[in-house]
Order: sequence, then structure tokens, then C-alpha cells
Amino acid sequence: MNKYHARVYITLRPSVLDPAGVAVQSGLKQLGYEEVEQVRIGKYIEMTLNAVSEDEAKAQLDLMCDRMLANPVIENYRFEVVELSAVA
Repeated sequence: MNKYHARVYITLRPSVLDPAGVAVQSGLKQLGYEEVEQVRIGKYIEMTLNAVSEDEAKAQLDLMCDRMLANPVIENYRFEVVELSAVA
């Protein structure tokens, strides 16, 4: 087994209204940051997992995102996987 570090990025689909992003954008404009055109808020998750291969780690992550971490109806996700070391 190998140990992998994963970074998961989850964002609302472009067609979904982002009220948190609108609120942050409004606050930034009130602070004088008029150049900000749009703000979208998302989630960032880091995890370490064990898998036989990088492909298996990616398959596990894909299932985790589909089943729990993201709502596939309104959110998109992507992830990065880096091998840390072999686990004895």
C-alpha cells in the first residue's frame, strides 16, 4: 500500500446562485474594492489515504466526492493526488 495526499476543491456549478459569494462581494465593495466583479465560495478539503496505486486513490476519491463530499446536482469537484510514501 502507498500513502497519498489529496487536495479536493468543490465549487458550485456556474448556473447555481452563490449567496455567500454575493455577500462577500458586497462586503468587499463596501470596503472600497470596486474592481471585484464576482466572488464564488467553495470548499477545500485535504486528506491522506492509503491505496495500492494512484489510480485506485483517484477512484476512491471520485466515489467519496460523489457519495459524500460534494453534491453532484449543484457542485463540481476536482482533486489532486500526490504520493507521499509506501506504507509497510
